[in-house]
Amino acid sequence: MTADTVGGVWVYALELSRALGQLGVEVSLALMGGLMGPAQREEVSGMPDLQVFESEYKLEWMEEPWEDVEKAGRWLLELESAIQPDIVHLNNFAHGALPWQAPNMVVGHSCVYSWWEAVHGETPPPRWERYREAVRSGLSSACAVAAPSGAMLNALKRHYGPMENAAVIFNGRGHELFSPGTKYPFIFSAGRLWDEAKNFGALEEIADELPWPIYVAGENRHPGGKHAAFKKVRVFGRMSPQSLAGWLSRASIYVLPARYEPFGLSVLEAALAGCALVLGNIPSLREIWGESALYVPPDKPDVLRDAIRSLIADIPFMTKMAAFSRKRALELTPQLMARKYLQLYAGLLEGGRGGAGPLKPGELACTDIQV
Repeated sequence: MTADTVGGVWVYALELSRALGQLGVEVSLALMGGLMGPAQREEVSGMPDLQVFESEYKLEWMEEPWEDVEKAGRWLLELESAIQPDIVHLNNFAHGALPWQAPNMVVGHSCVYSWWEAVHGETPPPRWERYREAVRSGLSSACAVAAPSGAMLNALKRHYGPMENAAVIFNGRGHELFSPGTKYPFIFSAGRLWDEAKNFGALEEIADELPWPIYVAGENRHPGGKHAAFKKVRVFGRMSPQSLAGWLSRASIYVLPARYEPFGLSVLEAALAGCALVLGNIPSLREIWGESALYVPPDKPDVLRDAIRSLIADIPFMTKMAAFSRKRALELTPQLMARKYLQLYAGLLEGGRGGAGPLKPGELACTDIQV
C-alpha cells in the first residue's frame, strides 16, 4: 500500500492497515512525500506487524515532480518484486499505470483538478495538463478505483473519464483516542493551514466578532515553501494525535468552512470527541454528515459567524448537535472500512469486478491477503 507523510492519507493508511491486520491481512506500507516526523515514527512503532518502507520522492501534485514520480515507480516495482503482494493498493494516481504483477487498485482521496475547480472556480492552467494525463492513465489502468465519498468519485469521473469498476468506501477512524471530555468555551479547527480549500482565512476574518477564541492546529508551511500567516486566530502548528485528541475533547465547537473536502478525517475526529460541527456547505460534507452538522456557504464569513454565534447562544442546542455528530461518527469505523476494502480485494483476486457492497456471513474466510 502506498501512502504519503503530508496529509490525511497518512491517518487513513494507518487506520486501514491496523483494521486489515485484525482481519488477517498483512500490509507493507511504501511512503512518499518526505520522511516520517517524530510523531509519525511513534505511531508506526506502535504497529510492530506493519512493514514500512520510506522514501522522499515528490508526490505527483508537487512542483516539478515527474523525475521523482518516475524514480518512485521503479522503487515501487522493486518492492513488489521483493514482497510479492497479493494486492497493490495505491493511494496516489500516476503509479496505477505501472506494469504491476498483482491486481492493483487506486483510491482517489483528492485531485488537483477538482481542488482547483472548487477553490478558483475554473479548470487549472495548461501547466497541469501533464498531471491530468498521468491521473487519467493511472485511473484507467487500475483494476479498481475507490473514493471516500460519492462526490469525490463523481469528480474523478468528470475530470478523467468513466470508470467501470468503482466504489465509494467511507473512511473510518477509531474512537479509542478521541472521546468527549469537559467542554470549554472555545472553537477549534485543524488541517493544512496553507491549503486554500480548507478556507481558514474565513476564521481569521471573523475571529474578532466572536465571544469565544478560535484555535487552529496544522502545518502552516506548504511543501513548496509557501507560508500561511494568521494574526487573529491562535495557531498551534502540527500536533501529535494525542495532543490533538486532548484539544478536541475540550473544544465545544469544531469549524471547517471548507470549499473542498472529499471526506475530512479531522471532522470525523472532532465528531468522535463530541464537538458540534459547523462545516462548509459542499456536497461531500453533506453526504457524510447529513443532519448532524450546521452548514455555511464557504464564501460568506458573516453566515459562518452567525452560525457559530447561534450555537454559543443556545448551549442545549449545541449539546444536541454534538450528540448527533458523535452518533454519526461512531458509525464510521475502521472495521467497516476494512471489511469493504477486503471485499474489493477478494473480488480482484477472484478475477471479478470487485465491489464494496454489504458482506455476507462467512465472506471473511478469504483473508490471508498481503497488501
